[in-house]
Amino acid sequence: MRLQWRRPQWSPPLLLFILILTTLLPSSSSIDFLYNNFTSAANMTDLILIQDSRVESTFIRLINESNQFSLGRVFHPQKLSIIPDPTRNPTRLSSFSTSFVFSILPDISTSPGFGLCFVLLNSTSPPGAIASQNFGLFPDMPSRVPAPLIAVEFDTGLNDEVNDIDGNHIGIDLNSILSVKEQTAGYYDSVNGSFVSVDMRNGQNIHAWIDFDGPNFEINVTIVPAGLRRPRRPTLTFRDPVIANYVSADMFVGFSASKTTWVEVRRILAWSLSDTGAPREINTTGLPVFFLDSPSSSLSTGAIAGIVVGCVVFICLLGAVGYFIWWKLIREEEEEEAEEWELEFWPHRFSYEDLSAATDSFSNDRLLGSGGFGKVYRGVLSNSNEVAVKCVNHDSKQGLREFMAEIESMGRLQHKNLVQMRGWCRRKNELMLVYDYMPNGSLNQWIFDNPKEAMPWRLRRQVINDVAEGLNYLHHGWEQVVIHRDIKSSNILLDSDMRGRLGDFGLAKLYEHGGAPNTTLLQPCNKV
Repeated sequence: MRLQWRRPQWSPPLLLFILILTTLLPSSSSIDFLYNNFTSAANMTDLILIQDSRVESTFIRLINESNQFSLGRVFHPQKLSIIPDPTRNPTRLSSFSTSFVFSILPDISTSPGFGLCFVLLNSTSPPGAIASQNFGLFPDMPSRVPAPLIAVEFDTGLNDEVNDIDGNHIGIDLNSILSVKEQTAGYYDSVNGSFVSVDMRNGQNIHAWIDFDGPNFEINVTIVPAGLRRPRRPTLTFRDPVIANYVSADMFVGFSASKTTWVEVRRILAWSLSDTGAPREINTTGLPVFFLDSPSSSLSTGAIAGIVVGCVVFICLLGAVGYFIWWKLIREEEEEEAEEWELEFWPHRFSYEDLSAATDSFSNDRLLGSGGFGKVYRGVLSNSNEVAVKCVNHDSKQGLREFMAEIESMGRLQHKNLVQMRGWCRRKNELMLVYDYMPNGSLNQWIFDNPKEAMPWRLRRQVINDVAEGLNYLHHGWEQVVIHRDIKSSNILLDSDMRGRLGDFGLAKLYEHGGAPNTTLLQPCNKV
């Protein structure tokens, strides 16, 4: 007898049920796991431990604190499919969400901090990574060359070399220790929307959520102290299609950290992840909590009372001294405001605090130039106006007398071809003048200082005409004759329209019309 195979007859309802079932069920390549804690048996088979990372009790310890230099990473062995169809659509990214609890505890609270990273990369050993810093992920020299590596840093140290905003922040890193976006660690209260800061370096358990929205090229990061509800608003959001340049088809997911001399214990206590929806909830109630060890007190009650009384007396004395110093400073400020000559000039007097805030505490990043007169800084006032702040050295040739002359002459002069003075400030021996900011610098930068592009003759003639008009005003158009006495290319400034303006009146002399100015000797000039 010959058997004959027949195609099964599927009814329409059964076909519809199978279609719905295959749509709803995750594929065999999906990832969905939950570690409410870590045990040696489970972790040795379920996770990849790199270098100094290890399972200790019920948690993962990322580094070996007894080593001077240490690096540790931990990864889930199953890769995430970040680009489902790299051949047909390499810029279409998938999504995943993860939740984890970590703890960072320094041996000494005042020592430098390092933190840890949640990382997404295509290799368990990124090229060029160093063990001593940069979370054990990045080379010593910062760069942002596109490569499959995205990290979310939970940074507990302030490193000015990589432009950290503070010593307790969250950042998004695209194959570089230089973050593309940072936010101080904390969360937005779901009731009133206020921002609540969170100290990530006191040992408390921190619950973090990271949502990677591939289709929208978006990463959302949220943190709260473990045990609190997840806020509705993320702590940090980064959205940019450039994310597609830093992923590959399949990528490992995990954590990384490193250390140098100082001890900072970094622990992962729980972890959940899913690439098909929200990660499963972590039970945070039974997790261990870590604190700095404090020695027990063996002092008697009398000794403790004596120490308390002594501290109170010391604080009172300190407060009295502080009040006296504050009172002296106020008196000095009042005495400065009382000087008669300062009240004769109409330009606005700025406070030192306003100019310090405008120039970022006279930062070198705001320095426009320096010379025998002192230094000039670019500043941004509270009303968003840009200004140039000239700080006059009290021991330079341009001292108090020249400073007063510049106030007297420039304070009342107004002409389109003169640099307009906006105000001034004096703080003891510190002398400062505030001018309109000239975005195109001085004329010598466009002619003598090896400019990338030489100034065309049309603009040169225009600047000459502008300076001539300004000099004509000084000599004939004001109530007195103003002799500048220091005309040179570095004192001719260019505004946003490349129009010439004459500045630096520190050596100026004033005469009555019809009077005879004193003659001066011509000095040789090296620049023609």
